[in-house]
Amino acid sequence: MTKLTNLIGIIKDKASQSKAALLSKRTTLSLLRATSHDSSTPPTRKHLATLLSSGDGSRATASAAVEVLMDRLQGTNNAAVALKCLIAVHHIIHHGSFILQDQLSVYPSAGGRNYLNLSNFRHNTDPTSWELSSWVRWFAQHIEQLLCTSRILGFFLGTSTDSEDRVSGVANADLLTEFNSLVALVEGICKRPEPNGNRLVEEIVKLAREDWGVAQVEVGVRVSEFKERLGGLKFGEAVELVCCLKRLEQCQEMMDGARQLRFWDLVREVKDKAGIQLCREEAKLRRETLKLRLSQSDRFSSRLLNSPHFLRFPSGRFM
Repeated sequence: MTKLTNLIGIIKDKASQSKAALLSKRTTLSLLRATSHDSSTPPTRKHLATLLSSGDGSRATASAAVEVLMDRLQGTNNAAVALKCLIAVHHIIHHGSFILQDQLSVYPSAGGRNYLNLSNFRHNTDPTSWELSSWVRWFAQHIEQLLCTSRILGFFLGTSTDSEDRVSGVANADLLTEFNSLVALVEGICKRPEPNGNRLVEEIVKLAREDWGVAQVEVGVRVSEFKERLGGLKFGEAVELVCCLKRLEQCQEMMDGARQLRFWDLVREVKDKAGIQLCREEAKLRRETLKLRLSQSDRFSSRLLNSPHFLRFPSGRFM
């Protein structure tokens, strides 16, 4: 069954590529070559580079290239083709021209969660396809979070060279929003399925590992910035920061934390210091609340005793 499925996939690839060549559709042809039905090999760098170059030029050309890619992704029920399309999308995020990245970031206009619409993807013609389907769902979710985080940061991850200078001028609330989105990205990477030795899967694992490296830099910059701002955080901001740091700390084992001890030590240090400050602020808030209640109680008693309607007993026995 698997051999027959592979043969059908090869025939489909040849037919589609021949049709595109006859119609002189350069973008479609380069896409078909990069996203074949072969489930054992990832797209080559040459085919991905050709695909990217097909989107160079005008905004209309870039828009057409993204549209062809997305149509291929949304129109297939083959796990290998879907994964290769997602690799192409990932390649655009990290290596595409600005105009190509811009077209990807606004496609579709609604954006948001599950905008790739692959959360229910299933391809169960054989065990390999069934296993690859779980990678399609996970990698699509990862790319969605990658795009979402990039929108919040205002740039695609890995393209900023002045993060430290930029974050110093960001308000606490906005910095927390950025940090929360980055932590969500790291959490998503931790949830990937187990690799199975497939070369296509290994390529995706490598790309996710590279994303973690880039995200780690941005996370580290913000953790260092929060370390400097601890004394100026509001109570609610400190609570949110500690929650985000705890979530991040839970990813250490999956992210091979033994190799980045300095990074995780910084995370733990800021979490502990923020936690201590939180306890102090909470104790202060309790004291102020208690003081306010006692003050209100005293004022009430005073008004009651001085009221002309206060009940007085004529007999001294009740005084």
